[in-house]
Amino acid sequence: MTNRGTYAALAVLGLVSAAPFFGDARAQFPDRPIRVLVPNPPGGATDTTARAIGPRLSERLGQPVVVENRPGANGNIATELAAKAAPDGYTLLLAADAQIVISPHLYRMTIDPLKDLAVVASLGTTDLVLTVGAKLPVTTLAEFVQLARKTTPPLPYASIGAGSQHHLTMELLKQRAGIELVHVPYRGGGPAMVALLGGEVQAMFGGNSAAGQIRSGAVRGLATASRKRSAAFPDIPTIAETYPGFEAQAWLALFSPAGVPPAVLQRLRSEAARVLGETETAERLRSAGGIEVYATTTEAFAAQMRSEHARYGEIVKKVGVTVE
Repeated sequence: MTNRGTYAALAVLGLVSAAPFFGDARAQFPDRPIRVLVPNPPGGATDTTARAIGPRLSERLGQPVVVENRPGANGNIATELAAKAAPDGYTLLLAADAQIVISPHLYRMTIDPLKDLAVVASLGTTDLVLTVGAKLPVTTLAEFVQLARKTTPPLPYASIGAGSQHHLTMELLKQRAGIELVHVPYRGGGPAMVALLGGEVQAMFGGNSAAGQIRSGAVRGLATASRKRSAAFPDIPTIAETYPGFEAQAWLALFSPAGVPPAVLQRLRSEAARVLGETETAERLRSAGGIEVYATTTEAFAAQMRSEHARYGEIVKKVGVTVE
């Protein structure tokens, strides 16, 4: 992972290396609005990120960047729409890791995300926090595990969708802690948090959608799934402090359909890098829900996705997750 200064350097290097390809395509692009498909409803990390970078990207490109929420099937609807869109740079996808490296192992998708989408930019990471309702009589991970072991029927937990990172992480915790919980999938972090606040479920792994509610005391954060303590919640311990080696973290990235002209794709990459290199953007993402800018090269990120695709294939088999 690199810092924001490196992101700016990558943008400049990208401009230099792509110079031979710049021609009429780059000079004319864009000449109309660009839409960014978001696979979740408002309130989650993908939506927050899209609305944080959209206005700045619009200013740099000189055309409106329109955020379009298209939830459903754990984000697969938006993912497939983006992959099948005209490869002209006017339809983009702001997706989380689940749509790219987890869903192919669980759903019968009509596209291959690793082949049918091109990376525009890695955008950010968000820590997953084990979150419970304020009325649940637990304040630590150990107390939650003890309560779950003796509760019949099992406590219900929410996720942002079947097969999501949030879903798999809870299933991994269930396996590691030796507890039973009942999965209740929702169509995004916002609806899942509403269910937790309303008492429909008793726990969830929350990212962006949980940050504000944890800070306000409306819900309680027990532990984070990241390798080290979260910068957004330094007082909340990691699950790994109780179960060594436990680690899960979600990322967000911007994609285009495969086959976009090199000059157009490079323009998108360069402007996205510049936006993410701005201190204002980083602060907006962090304050909105603890999202940290994640800067890397497109080549390194593509390799990361291939590695995670293989890793999550093994996790899905190990945990035995299925979707209807």
